[in-house]
Amino acid sequence: MASGRHGRHRADPFLEPARRDRRPGVLAAVIALVLLGGVLVLVFDSAGGACSARDPVLVGVDAAVDIAPVAMEAAERFNTTKAAVNGRCVLVQVTEQPPAPVLRTLIGDRAGVPEGRPDAWIADSSAWVRLARKSGAPGLAPQEKVVATSPLVFATRRSLAERFATGGTEMSWEMVFPATARGRLRPTEEEPDVVRVPDPSVAGAGIATVAAARDIAGTGGDGPEQLTAFVRMAQAGSAPDYRTMVAAVDDRSFWRRPVVVVPEQAVWLHGRTASDDPVVALHPKEGTIALDYPYVVTAEDPSAAAGARLFGDWLGSAETRAAVRRGGFRLPDGRDAPPDAGPAIPPGQPKPRPSINPAMIDEALDAWSRLAPPSDILVLADASRHMAEPIAGRKGATRHSVALEAARMGLQLFPDTTRMGLWEFADGFAGGKGHRALVGLGPINQPGREDDQFTRRTRLDQLTRTLKADKGRDSSLYDTILAGFREVTAEYDPAMNNSVLVITAGRDDGTGLSRRELAERLREEWDPDNPVQIIVIAFGADVDRSALGEITALTNGSVHVASEPGEIIEVFLSALARRLCHPTCTGSG
Repeated sequence: MASGRHGRHRADPFLEPARRDRRPGVLAAVIALVLLGGVLVLVFDSAGGACSARDPVLVGVDAAVDIAPVAMEAAERFNTTKAAVNGRCVLVQVTEQPPAPVLRTLIGDRAGVPEGRPDAWIADSSAWVRLARKSGAPGLAPQEKVVATSPLVFATRRSLAERFATGGTEMSWEMVFPATARGRLRPTEEEPDVVRVPDPSVAGAGIATVAAARDIAGTGGDGPEQLTAFVRMAQAGSAPDYRTMVAAVDDRSFWRRPVVVVPEQAVWLHGRTASDDPVVALHPKEGTIALDYPYVVTAEDPSAAAGARLFGDWLGSAETRAAVRRGGFRLPDGRDAPPDAGPAIPPGQPKPRPSINPAMIDEALDAWSRLAPPSDILVLADASRHMAEPIAGRKGATRHSVALEAARMGLQLFPDTTRMGLWEFADGFAGGKGHRALVGLGPINQPGREDDQFTRRTRLDQLTRTLKADKGRDSSLYDTILAGFREVTAEYDPAMNNSVLVITAGRDDGTGLSRRELAERLREEWDPDNPVQIIVIAFGADVDRSALGEITALTNGSVHVASEPGEIIEVFLSALARRLCHPTCTGSG
């Protein structure tokens, strides 16, 4: 085990969840006690054996934040048993580490990782261990051992739970999807106004929630679009820390009906502090998923691996099982609720959702990894005479106004990590370019200019309410697509999904580039190593779909056509959902 690992210990992890103290490593203190003036010390166990404490086998264990207190208690007890490897005492130190940086350490990443490689690991989901194996992490044992379990629950204040019950609202995995995915701006008064989920990039509960969302959405029909909507909302409101999420339920400054998806243990832990309106756990009607906490040996050194296996055996002891229960967890069989839970946690074992198996969880995590990278999007909005045409049955509405209304709804799905800009296009704008920049491409949560007091998100929202198409202007569609493509290519960011999103009536009036000329330029300039996708959302019955399909195919993009006003938001999500198959997608939406 590499030196320099520092454990984090809490004075009373169950009564003071917010307090974290840094103390000298446990191993250093233990070694100091047994190294008496350089004299070799033999420590005898109750069976009459002996081990050398002068040259102990040091075993470092990284444990997820919520299970770490249990693992620390188990290590303290284990160290008193004088377990030995080849006559050398085994000493275990547990370090509190979130799973994501441990995973990066094990697969050899160097940036943003803990100092030194652990000899064993307790993650908050077996999905992390499977991902480590899939990524080629060396030294992992072929099997892991489940230490504890905790089912996912929907947590909210007791008063809100009673309100939901009175209104006949059951908790459901469908609630993790945004209201905008169903074509409306906000939930009803009988639903939670926000359902926050843990960040799947760093928390096992988040990974499981992605699997539940994928299971509910399905893989056919509009499933990919629904999953995309979930990912966008999850990115905007996710959190890495279960305790912070549960504590936020008590914050009444913004959300009126908040619900969070967390492990049951987080609710149990929060309940150690008395409250007039305590947080309670509710089970989703479709069944839930239990987080397991797997222990896997990761040591490459044979002696450390042997010591880690001994500690793994200890984690199955009656003493450790009792510590698991005291820490608010269930045992590996998942049957009995945590002790002293009171009415905050429903008794008995929650109904599982059997359709969510390890393979589905891994597929969901893979989908998240493709959908989750931040977006770098330049929106090109058609302001020509084609978009000024009225919409039948909607007084005063035009193609342009209805398309921008949908874009305003879609804007809510993008998190603050998004980079976005907006151009409008039609012939005759100043300079003869056929387009003009309204919001420069950049971080959506920052102003587009130094003298602007509003962020890009605010400006974009304002513009979707005020822009109008011009009945007197022809469309400069092809010229603008090329200019927008070149703009995004010039500012390409490899850490983001880079794309041009065109909202248009789908016609070009032939005053600039021809379709053939645009296709030739794109074929020459598109770089597969720095790919910029062109995604077209076209609205109307006279869309030249074949022309647009040829153009978007050259950049592995897509064209999506909406014939009715209500289809726009669905088409918008469908365009984003293309990332589920990128970079092997073919055809059009």
